[in-house]
Amino acid sequence: MKKIILSLSIMLISLAGFSQVLKPVKIDSLVTVSLPEGFTKKDTLGQQIYQGSASLGNILVLRVPNADTKPLNKEKDLKDVFKTYINGIQKQSVNGSVMYPRDTTIGKLEGKVFTLRIDNSGSTGESPELRNFILLYTQDVTYTFEYNYPEQRVDLAKAELKQFSGSIRIAPTLDRRDQYLSDAKGMSAPAKIGIYGGAAVIVLIVVLTVIKRKNRQLEAGV
Repeated sequence: MKKIILSLSIMLISLAGFSQVLKPVKIDSLVTVSLPEGFTKKDTLGQQIYQGSASLGNILVLRVPNADTKPLNKEKDLKDVFKTYINGIQKQSVNGSVMYPRDTTIGKLEGKVFTLRIDNSGSTGESPELRNFILLYTQDVTYTFEYNYPEQRVDLAKAELKQFSGSIRIAPTLDRRDQYLSDAKGMSAPAKIGIYGGAAVIVLIVVLTVIKRKNRQLEAGV
């Protein structure tokens, strides 16, 4: 038991020694995220790709101008964009399965978080890989933040993943209007109360009218 504890301690000390400090990098004038030193940047047809190796995983950031910059109308349209993106990511990986999709908020923007688990162990014998995604959509640009690592490191990589995902910063000028135009999510509560309450009053009046009419008929001996 002591040997196991000693081995783990040596391993953790070694990892700490090789750990890299993530430093803030401006992706553009609106978005900043922390990346490891020595990261590379590629620009292909306006699509910017940032790649770097952190201590326990690899980091990938994409800045892709949208082909269609027509503004979305409602929140549902934004959710459809995220759904289409996630489906596309999963189709690209034969042995990939999406896990833990959930909504998130960064600044004033809505985002989507999910994990893609890729299991090629049956063919390559390698440990399954976990690719953690954060998606941010604006009218002009879609941002993808990815941190991936072997599944066997899932506990060790939690802190670094949290550091990376928590480093995303967006300009205060970006808000929901840069994602979709209407904040309407259906009928407002006051409107519902007015309609349903009004209907209840009408029903009540009709019932009282019928009762009064029957009472009059009974009194008249009809």
